[in-house]
Amino acid sequence: MSKSQRAEIDAMLRRPQPEGPRSVEEIRAGFRALMARMIVPDTVRTTPTTLGDRPALRVEPTGGRRAGTILYFHGGGFVFGSPETALSLTGNLVARTGFEAHSVDYRLAPEHPFPAAIDDTLSAYRALLDGGHAPSTIAFAGDSAGGGLAVTTCLAARDAGLPLPAAVVAFSPGLDATRTGGSMDTREAADPIFTRRAVERTGAMYLAGADPYQPLLSPAVLADLTGFPPVLIQVGTNEILLDDSTRLAARARSAGVDVILDVTADVPHVFQAFAGLLDEADEALDRAALFLTQHVREKA
Repeated sequence: MSKSQRAEIDAMLRRPQPEGPRSVEEIRAGFRALMARMIVPDTVRTTPTTLGDRPALRVEPTGGRRAGTILYFHGGGFVFGSPETALSLTGNLVARTGFEAHSVDYRLAPEHPFPAAIDDTLSAYRALLDGGHAPSTIAFAGDSAGGGLAVTTCLAARDAGLPLPAAVVAFSPGLDATRTGGSMDTREAADPIFTRRAVERTGAMYLAGADPYQPLLSPAVLADLTGFPPVLIQVGTNEILLDDSTRLAARARSAGVDVILDVTADVPHVFQAFAGLLDEADEALDRAALFLTQHVREKA
């Protein structure tokens, strides 16, 4: 355990922010600045591309590549973030697995509220299938809101009659727009990033008046996960969204889905982004890469 590393990251994330609510552009700029500090492996290359009708970032290993594709959904509360801000995560998964990744630049709220993000991620998955990728060679992965999208895109694909991917990896996923998890309150003091007020504000931008009590918005509470592929959920104890993960894992288990709930003590939301700075981040990414290589097949 890296007690000093965890303390340094916690202190960094708790640095005072400007008082008062920030504008959407200020939130987006602040997140870009934070994520620009993350370490991206030098063994990957990136190429702008298009997937479905949205821009995307293709991330590939510079060395030998294995057959397999990670369809990645970035975090940011459905309001901020981009494939570039998630590059430490996609880059590390690519470097560790040898697979390629396609990171989707889905539309953001408040300009494009629910269900725009899911429409875009489902369109990206269709594009991979239409391009000749077998579902057994594809895994969904994402962090925070994108971790939620990895789950809800599976729901949308199943409802659309599409074959499901080989696996799902979710880092600190946001899975409950009803905000009814007990950790929303019990872990607030421990969480160095989020408060209930903050996530409810961005959540309202995404909902735009939609009822949160529906599976595509609150799968941890309402989704039927029958038929899902194997799922890996990684989460830290120092986050208010902890119960999003624990409740989804319970629902998956009840539905007969192979699920791994991987909880790391005393680390913050999407701690995997701190690879190279936090030992637990590198160890978690190693576990995620092993899970992916175990389930993604080289051919149908």
